Amino acid sequence: MAVSPPVCDFGWRAPDFRLTGTNGKIYSLADIAGPKGTLVMFICNHCPYVIAVLDRIERDARDLQELGIGVAAICANDPVAYPQDSFENMAALARDRGFTFPYLHDVDQTVARSWNAACTPDFFGFNAAGALQYRGRLDASGRNPAPEGARRELFEAMRQVADTGQGPADQVPSMGCSIKWKDPA
Repeated sequence: MAVSPPVCDFGWRAPDFRLTGTNGKIYSLADIAGPKGTLVMFICNHCPYVIAVLDRIERDARDLQELGIGVAAICANDPVAYPQDSFENMAALARDRGFTFPYLHDVDQTVARSWNAACTPDFFGFNAAGALQYRGRLDASGRNPAPEGARRELFEAMRQVADTGQGPADQVPSMGCSIKWKDPA
């Protein structure tokens, strides 16, 4: 079932974290932050919405990194119920696709919960001061091919954040599969 996150809570500051990347390194939010802002994406390996846009996520991540935006992705899905989202499979995806950004494992789901992540993909775009400025979608594609001439909404919004420190007032929420939460113990 498709889920959409809430609209952007401008100025919200994310709780810090320490998560292991698929490269074995530990990352905090400060480690990811770029001089012009930061983009954190909640994604996973198996979601058809993510799979449909992964090429464009990778393209936009590279282009944003060139503008001074730090980029990382986090997978918080329950790997027991969804083995495709295991750490080993995350590492294989990052390696095989040549991710230019860290792919982090939120094994206990505390980061996803503290950030109120709702779906995959879910995009959090922060300015250089660490204030949330974008919580919209990648583009108008959803889980389908992008329409001809589709605007690069995430890229354009984050370029604006890099240039001005402020995100666009009008944002369309992302849509995707719900985060696959672990059953309470």
